[in-house]
Order: sequence, then structure tokens, then C-alpha cells
Amino acid sequence: MPRDSADILFDPPPPAADARLAYGTEPKQFGDLRLPTLDRLLPLAVVVHGGAWKATYNLIHTGHLCIALGKAGIATWNVEYRSRGDVDGKWPGAGVDVSAAVTFVDELVERYPLDPERVVLVGHSAGGHLALWAAKAAQLPVVALAPVSDLRESAERVGPDGAVATFMGGMPRDLPDRYAEASPRELLPLGVRQIVVHGTKDPEVPYEMSERYVEAAAGEAELVSLEGAAHFEPIDPEAREWPRTVEAVRALL
Repeated sequence: MPRDSADILFDPPPPAADARLAYGTEPKQFGDLRLPTLDRLLPLAVVVHGGAWKATYNLIHTGHLCIALGKAGIATWNVEYRSRGDVDGKWPGAGVDVSAAVTFVDELVERYPLDPERVVLVGHSAGGHLALWAAKAAQLPVVALAPVSDLRESAERVGPDGAVATFMGGMPRDLPDRYAEASPRELLPLGVRQIVVHGTKDPEVPYEMSERYVEAAAGEAELVSLEGAAHFEPIDPEAREWPRTVEAVRALL
């Protein structure tokens, strides 16, 4: 049987990273740094895992993506962050953490052979939301993989018990300012290059959301459509679509 890329969530953990480093004082404010063995300054991908902003999910499953990017000569900073189920894990806690992890790149550059001019944010699903959101302040390019780019639309479509409304603490009509500050769609223009990679048959985050987002981005973003793919193919190194993700990351480095 063909592999179901959703199995990436349950695959055995990848080998340990080269270094696990704290970027803050909270227990989940840490990241895994992986460095390919190359005799030059390395480009760096800051990777933000998804999982519906739930503490059930963590950075283990994106470790496989990081190892695969390493084989392509790209260093990775795979970041953990507080999420729903953790103390202060709802918005804005997750955003605060990802922003701090991105800022910590300055310290990584001082300590490791990383090229400060070649840094890209990479986020999947809920992590795609956080990567797009962080990109505006950091002014770094971003590859968003099946991202939740429009929090307002998602909350209104799914309802008050859905992942977005639960993460945000309520519906857009009750918290309009919070949605305005958190939703990438409402923060446009971001001022950076963006590549959005999305499967056309994604049952978790509608492909059409990315179509609308890229159109609204008015030249800042491009859409890479994965025909027939679902939600997890963009982060599965065993999927036939995986080279498209690597191409997107390389294009912004």
C-alpha cells in the first residue's frame, strides 16, 4: 500500500539533533539545531511544526523534515513553543515564543557556522500560521506549507469549538482586534517574499484559503499547488511531493 503521509505524526523519532538549545526560560522555549557537515557558511531554515496549536503535538515529527533538509545542505532550527494545553499556550503565547525563537537566530549565527544573509522561515499548518505571522516583524522570507493563513475565515467556517476559535479564546465577532493582530491575511502586506505550498485535496486546511491568500498578497507570495495531495505530503520526505518543498526553501535562500 502507498504510504499515508499522515503517518509522519507517528513515525519513530528521528536521530537526535546536534544541539538542543533554550531560547527562553519556559520549559517549552527550546529548539533543535541540526548542522550538515559542509565546509562553508550554512543557510538556515527556522522550522515551526503544526498540530492545531495543541500541546499534543511537538517538534518530533518535523525532525524528519529537518534531517531531509540537512541532506540538501540546509541547517535547521526546529523550534518548540507553548500551545493549547500549556500554561499561556493560547494566543498570544505561541506567537511570543515563535518570535523569540526567530530572534534567537542572531545568537545562533554568533555561535555556529550559519550565514545570516540566508535565513528562511518554514512552517506547516498551524506552524505555517505562526511562521507567516512572525515573518512580518522579522522581515524574513517564509515557506508556508498548508498554512492556516486566514484565522477569521477559519473560525467562522468551523465554529466556536474549532481549533482556531479555541486557540484564539473566542470568535472573531467577540475578539476582532485579537484576530486582526494574529491573522496573516489581515497583516498583509508582510513586506517579504512568501511561497505557499498546498495540496489541492487537503482535508484539514482548505486549498482555497491559500489561493485567496496569495491573491490578496498582490505579488509578495506565490502558490505551489500539489495536485491531488492532502495535508501532510509537504512535510513528508518519503512523499513524491517532497522535492517541491525543498525547491521552495532553496528558492528563498
